[in-house]
Amino acid sequence: MAVKRTPGERIIELCKTYSISMEVLAERSGLDIGLIKRVEEEGFIPDLAPLLKISRALGVRLGTLLDDHEELGPVITRKGEAAEGVRFITGADSAVPAASIPNSAASGHHFHALASDKGGRHMEPFIVDMEHDEDQPKSSHEGEEFIYVLEGSVKIEYGKDAYTINQGDSIYYDSIVPHRVLSSGGSARILAVIYTPA
Repeated sequence: MAVKRTPGERIIELCKTYSISMEVLAERSGLDIGLIKRVEEEGFIPDLAPLLKISRALGVRLGTLLDDHEELGPVITRKGEAAEGVRFITGADSAVPAASIPNSAASGHHFHALASDKGGRHMEPFIVDMEHDEDQPKSSHEGEEFIYVLEGSVKIEYGKDAYTINQGDSIYYDSIVPHRVLSSGGSARILAVIYTPA
């Protein structure tokens, strides 16, 4: 089995392949070079929005930064088998790699990939365990998102509007509009499917 690599290690590999410097990647993605340095050198895993910007700047899909395997047929993820290797925390603003933060000590959202082995995919399905985190910034990126609440209650701030969805509810929206997804008070668990255009 292949050794799992961090998104930062995959970005370094892609930059070497395409002869792209850190400065050029920062310019193409519109991100601060300090953030890219932390991702590459410190194992920091940022929010979805910067990862999407980096993947677009490199001309690859988001999944290329999050997984190692390329299964062309169906991929089944059994209960309790969602990949932990691609977990990251939204709104995290420290140099501590997300993988080293215990669940009980970390705020934000913990993403568990459901199809990390599927090659050539355009959707990214996750189970997301959420803790209440008002400090999380809004983000925007190309594509669409679908959220289904499995447990608890979730508040979606979308542009100037806000929506509360409860267990059994769902929402589908264009992710180019600035948005953030918050647990309403306590913890919550959602199914999130993120689509990014090829």
